[in-house]
Amino acid sequence: MGPAVADVACTFAANRAVGSIVLAVRASAGVTRRSRLREEGPLRVRCPGPASAELEAVIVNTAGGVAGGDRFTLGVTVEPEARLVVTTAAAEKVYRTLAPQARIDVKLDVAAGGSLAWLPQETILFDRARLKRSIDVDLAEDARLVLAEAIVFGRSGMGEAVHDSSLFDRWRLRRGGRLMHAEALRLDGAVASRLAQPAVANGGIAVATVLVVPGDEGTTAGVRALGDRFRGEVGVSAWNGLAAVRLCAADGEALRHDLVAVLAAVRGAPLPRLWLN
Repeated sequence: MGPAVADVACTFAANRAVGSIVLAVRASAGVTRRSRLREEGPLRVRCPGPASAELEAVIVNTAGGVAGGDRFTLGVTVEPEARLVVTTAAAEKVYRTLAPQARIDVKLDVAAGGSLAWLPQETILFDRARLKRSIDVDLAEDARLVLAEAIVFGRSGMGEAVHDSSLFDRWRLRRGGRLMHAEALRLDGAVASRLAQPAVANGGIAVATVLVVPGDEGTTAGVRALGDRFRGEVGVSAWNGLAAVRLCAADGEALRHDLVAVLAAVRGAPLPRLWLN
């Protein structure tokens, strides 16, 4: 590494964001309230709604996006009988990087009788972005979960395309201490050409996954009943108390339309207001 390159690397290293959130919520007299909150770096949590059985929490990234070398850690605990829905103030943008990857680690714990809806808005990857993300979920036997994550590869409305990028996404879901669901997605290098393949995304640039626990054939029937409303491809299946919905669309707008319909069906409750703006 030459002196000029080393100077650039040091400059970027000094400007990398490191942030974390630790949020715990507790139920009391039928109302869910924050019991613990710690914020570090550019990450913040706001709870804009009135006191209710289900608390709404909004994650804000004051850094304005995720750049190469940034590291974010998010920990959420739902205590017994509490109900929480988590979203983000805006779609999270992951920008191009010269070399280092960004890292996001999410840890979600839901205790007995608790309910968590993890509904961040889309993650948008730019060309030459590099992101490694892990999502680990621990549920009590009777806990309830709706988890949705959407990824958009470039903003097609602004003429953007992701030709070369890197994404590694690892999920682990445990119920009662037993591994219930595991998956990993890796796209590295020529992302656009891989998404164009029929067996990958058939030319789509926007994908999402929704996990529902408990989920059964009733869950799948509710999603399938919406089939004529979808603008992209949507598939759903259920096994061993878990339902999984996969979505793929030609662009972010179509994906959001379909995802809103799916979430309304599987949640049976209003979506966060930020999703509907």
